[in-house]
Amino acid sequence: MTTPLSAIQTDDPYPYYARLTAERPFGFDSEIGAWVAADAAAVRAAFEAPGLRVRPEGAEVPPPLRGGPAGDLFGELVRMRDDETSARLKRAVAAVLAETDPDRIAETAAAQARRALATGLDYRELAFGVPVATVGALSGIPETDLRRAAELTAAFVRCIPASATAEDHAAATEAAAELRPLLARAALSGEGLAARLAATAAAHRLPASEATANAVGLLSQTYDATAGLVGNTLIALTGHERGEDLEAFVTEVARNDAPVQNTRRFAHRAWTHAGQTVEPGQAVLLLLAAANRDGAVNPRADVFDPAREHPISFTFGAGRHGCPGREVAVRIAAAIVRTAEAEGWRPAHLPEKPRYLPSPNARIPMFDNGSRR
Repeated sequence: MTTPLSAIQTDDPYPYYARLTAERPFGFDSEIGAWVAADAAAVRAAFEAPGLRVRPEGAEVPPPLRGGPAGDLFGELVRMRDDETSARLKRAVAAVLAETDPDRIAETAAAQARRALATGLDYRELAFGVPVATVGALSGIPETDLRRAAELTAAFVRCIPASATAEDHAAATEAAAELRPLLARAALSGEGLAARLAATAAAHRLPASEATANAVGLLSQTYDATAGLVGNTLIALTGHERGEDLEAFVTEVARNDAPVQNTRRFAHRAWTHAGQTVEPGQAVLLLLAAANRDGAVNPRADVFDPAREHPISFTFGAGRHGCPGREVAVRIAAAIVRTAEAEGWRPAHLPEKPRYLPSPNARIPMFDNGSRR
């Protein structure tokens, strides 16, 4: 039986999402024990509801992580908080990213992609390693430490899903203990995102430790989301002409085949939508991928159209919960694909049917490594 959580692992979850949007745009799902927001109106309202928060009340940091390096880092990430200090810090992160030259982002990603491709075509490295190395390089991490930074990021993000095991928590704790000083050193270099974030935070009288934690956060947020965006773009190229504007193509991929398919919110106080009330302590699953294909906000929503005017996409959040790294992710993914094409990659090189990495919220295709033809 397909559920709002299991759909993500199917070959094509979108017919299921469409039925859910049409028949139950907002309602309680007894199979998963949570409310489900499927259409654009419900997803937008949930993002904007002040009583719905990112973490459950009393569990702002997962209990197994408390008191250790991973818990300290987790608790300082703006994406995991709703308080006013985090809102100010998020504005600082957004300002720093907005000031970063888009061409520099693309050039850095292309350089990292060329370095990876020099040793052969490795889809996993292109999808996971190159984006994190790109953000690491932009943050001021020395070239010699970029691979280690990617490895540590992969270990740290294991603690984020609710399904994380004791082994995942242990790996994240070890990684956090090394990641924070790595980014602190990058901040001291005086160049890059980490240094600019530290300076911006200081100017706004925000804690230095939180600036460093969210420099780490830039790496962790890049990991799964950009990997899915790269992989789903490669798949989209097998069936669609990309045209001249590859960034527009990637933007449409993010809407049409969202790398992040859902996210959760937790009721700290009662919230009513469409005549139904979510009680304190209950969870709401926001089906971002379903809302992206809601015809009420995107005409011909099931049609892949890179030339779409003013697309509405919830993939990177919305409103006060919008991801400030949205354009950075698009630039990195486009640069990786463009570089792979320049090195001889073609859509025909992909296997006919990808498998998807097991995940409760990300749709990340995995491919067997191929060789250039």
